[in-house]
Amino acid sequence: MTIAGKIKTGFLVAVAMMFASTTQAQETNTAENYDQGFRLGVGLNAGYSTNDPYKLSLGADVRGQYDLSKRYSLTLTTGYTNLFQSKADGFPGQTEGKDLGLIPAKAGFKAFVWNDQFYLMGEAGAAFAVSNVDNTRDKTSLLLSPSIGYATKYIDVSLNYTHYNHFDRLNNNGTLGRGVGQVGVRLAYGFQL
Repeated sequence: MTIAGKIKTGFLVAVAMMFASTTQAQETNTAENYDQGFRLGVGLNAGYSTNDPYKLSLGADVRGQYDLSKRYSLTLTTGYTNLFQSKADGFPGQTEGKDLGLIPAKAGFKAFVWNDQFYLMGEAGAAFAVSNVDNTRDKTSLLLSPSIGYATKYIDVSLNYTHYNHFDRLNNNGTLGRGVGQVGVRLAYGFQL
């Protein structure tokens, strides 16, 4: 299946989950922080890559959120992330480490599971390499990202794992492989529109 096919499949699953959740009976829960409507959040991300030759990651993002109900929301997120290489490590034939800059574009589904503040979220989309693209065979990658977080009316803190399926990595034996992972923390400020 192509990247576009995987993205379409993920989007259809998210839409199906949205319609399944809206057909349930009206909720009796009274959440203060997430009444139905639009929200916007601006976040900073920091993380650690789980694959060589990348080490740390830093980024910023903007997330739009539409609250379907007091417990379920749809999200759209974009921004910029930089995966840093150490100067000693690098791909074969590379004289010095080169960072990989990318722009993620992802859609997600957020479900509040406890006290209308703790949530689980899944996102899928694409990551577009925009700097040092000679480090990778593909300039676009499928992106998958589950996360767990805590949100108040204005603050959102989450722990996430992001997997870039088509970007190159170094295997333990020094050969090239596919798929770069990153564990990260996101701290964001959000507000209702």
